[in-house]
Amino acid sequence: MAPLQDDHDAVVERFQPTSGRVTGWLTVVLTGVLVVAGVAYVDEGFPLWVVAASLLLGVLAWAAMLRPALWATHEHLVMRNLGETVHIRLAAVEEMAVRQVLAVRAADKRFVSTVVGRTWRKALTSRHRPGGLADSAALAPTEGMHYADFVENRLYDLVDKARRRDGIRAGSEEQLALPDAVRREPAWLPLGLIGACLVLLAVSLFL
Repeated sequence: MAPLQDDHDAVVERFQPTSGRVTGWLTVVLTGVLVVAGVAYVDEGFPLWVVAASLLLGVLAWAAMLRPALWATHEHLVMRNLGETVHIRLAAVEEMAVRQVLAVRAADKRFVSTVVGRTWRKALTSRHRPGGLADSAALAPTEGMHYADFVENRLYDLVDKARRRDGIRAGSEEQLALPDAVRREPAWLPLGLIGACLVLLAVSLFL
């Protein structure tokens, strides 16, 4: 995929989730219905703790299943998870694999994204790096190609390009010494909402 612009923060590839979205939306809708019904019938004895628990479950479903995202810029692989957003410098990636989740090792730490993954059976049969970087078809989704294979190929391509651009070999001292290899940003909105729902649930149990 051609770069969108020269800005290093520009998104060059945004990866689509492979699972969890349908379940997440169903949970959010069902819990939303319970919350609305509870508020409407609270005067008729509808338990407040059920409203609070439904609200908490809905927020958790949104934060864990709908909020996570995965994209790459010219310089970073960005993982937006439930509690934080992690920016991993592409040239600093030491190891990477797509199994049931995407696991990336950088700065001697392991980071995981649930956005892209394989089924348990597919993960067992995919024990090697799929495709090849010299094959342009491996860098774009094709008919019959598992999307997780495309994601793994594309990420390896971006990592290799970043290493060549910075003149770094995988596993070298230069790679391990890269500055700002990983930047972590707390996700205050979902964390705050979850905390507020927990407080509401605790209070409702005593009402």
